[in-house]
Amino acid sequence: MKFAVSMPEPSKQVYNVKFECNGVSRDWVDVKMPVWMPGYYQILNYADNVSNFHVKDQRGDTLRWEKANYNTWRIYSNRSAQLNITYDVKAIRNFVATNFLDEQRGFIAPTGTFMHVDGMLNQPATVVIEPYSKWNRVATGLEPVPGKQYTYTATDFDVLYDSPILAGNLEELPSFTVKGVPHYFIGYKPGQFDRAAFMDELKKVVEAAVDLMGDIPFKHYTFIAIGPGGGGIEHLNSAAVSFDGTGMNTPESRKRVLSFLAHEYFHHYNAKRIRPIELGPFDYDKGSRTEMLWVAEGITSYYEAFLLKKAGITTEADLLKKFEGHLLNFENKPGRLFQSVSQASYDTWADGPFGRTGDDVNKTISYYDKGPVLAMLLDFKIRHESGNKRSLDDVMRTLYKEYYQAKKRGYTAKEFRAVCEQAAGVPLGEFFDYIYTVKEVDYSKYLAYAGLAIDTTAKPASGAWLGITARERNDTLTVSAVDWESPAWMAGVRPRHILKSIDGKPATMQLLRDLANNKPGAIVNLQTSHDRTVETFPVILSVHSTRSYKISRSATANKLQSAILSSWLRESK
Repeated sequence: MKFAVSMPEPSKQVYNVKFECNGVSRDWVDVKMPVWMPGYYQILNYADNVSNFHVKDQRGDTLRWEKANYNTWRIYSNRSAQLNITYDVKAIRNFVATNFLDEQRGFIAPTGTFMHVDGMLNQPATVVIEPYSKWNRVATGLEPVPGKQYTYTATDFDVLYDSPILAGNLEELPSFTVKGVPHYFIGYKPGQFDRAAFMDELKKVVEAAVDLMGDIPFKHYTFIAIGPGGGGIEHLNSAAVSFDGTGMNTPESRKRVLSFLAHEYFHHYNAKRIRPIELGPFDYDKGSRTEMLWVAEGITSYYEAFLLKKAGITTEADLLKKFEGHLLNFENKPGRLFQSVSQASYDTWADGPFGRTGDDVNKTISYYDKGPVLAMLLDFKIRHESGNKRSLDDVMRTLYKEYYQAKKRGYTAKEFRAVCEQAAGVPLGEFFDYIYTVKEVDYSKYLAYAGLAIDTTAKPASGAWLGITARERNDTLTVSAVDWESPAWMAGVRPRHILKSIDGKPATMQLLRDLANNKPGAIVNLQTSHDRTVETFPVILSVHSTRSYKISRSATANKLQSAILSSWLRESK
């Protein structure tokens, strides 16, 4: 299978694709475009961007075709030995999972660019990139063909689909080598920052990950920085990341960027190789649902924090603050009462990775918040039950060796639990209840295993509580969010209501803020309009209690608890 991608007029934001298929002598052939990108668990409708589809045989004769379904083109090939397919791909969304092209750079999302012959995903592929004439560089994790500029190979389509491509006038930052494996950082307009210092810290993060897992499963790795924006997606030996180094002008912002990159890098172990069995081979037509994203994403979020700590970039205080943030995000979402983390994993295709929005925002959670918290508790439990002889690190290494390296497949949920229980040496029924139910988590019990205490005491906030977040635009005050079971919620106020008046006075942002100065128990009348209906809601203000979930060292930790904390913090002996 051979591809050529050209972009002679990037201002039109269209890639021209040539696809040569050999060895497909059939009466008809189906060629398909995936509907999603592994690592980004949403249907992306790539086929919508395809136009000008044409097919000829090896003699140059035009062949008839039709759309068999949404993402399938059926070619009546008359047993032709070769098919020469051409099509255009619209590239207008600047994102790590979609195609983008302008006069400055072009990002090629492989699942949205390269079609495959149905049933032939195991075939090797060659890709030739023909960059715009004014550009000087192509960056990708694909293997280059020696002696042929901008020509790359993939052993099969799974590898091709896991290898994004960036073209443009790109900058390569100083590379580094870990265990003989070169690591590159190549990007579009990376911004103003100390490149050498940044790459030195990034190398320490990579070394921390490699030291943890003990192996590097590729010949080279590339961080592909597509420019400013949001998001990142892990791939087999690369990561596509939105990046603007100009933002790294404070220690905190630098840590956030390195934490983000640590997450994407550790994914090449956890998610790409240590993977739920549903995540490979992939279903490119429908997506691959799994209940285990709390492991693939949540445990990766857990380890991103430790890679920075082990690299000497963050402190104990930074680490604890990170987990306090996850706790606050999860515990302050009423979705914790309705959706388990396994269900959130499975439903991410509909809900999104951070839960639903709109009226259903209160019914879902994010595995990015609960996942790392549960990973912390699991780690403490294993360390406690094994007398600090084993940890979650051992679970990850076992999964890597037994399932990725030896069995060459993903793990099932049952197998993941078995490996965890083997490391702990005891059944872990209570812990896994936290995965599959909405049972309230006993944080104090698990944190105590590591000599840590957590403040879960509810404390009343000052002032009266209404529970409305609003935005003001063109003298119109619109409700953007309503706290679950807040006074406003209980009275019937909902997002997208327009606040008309407060106690008879025209509603303003200042008047809304001033309601906090009332005493709890006071009644305010909110007049709103929505769906061409005007209503007045009597709201009884109340007291809002909050929990800090502050984590601190216990003053009464015993020898084992202290040892667990020390090893968990990666403190040198």
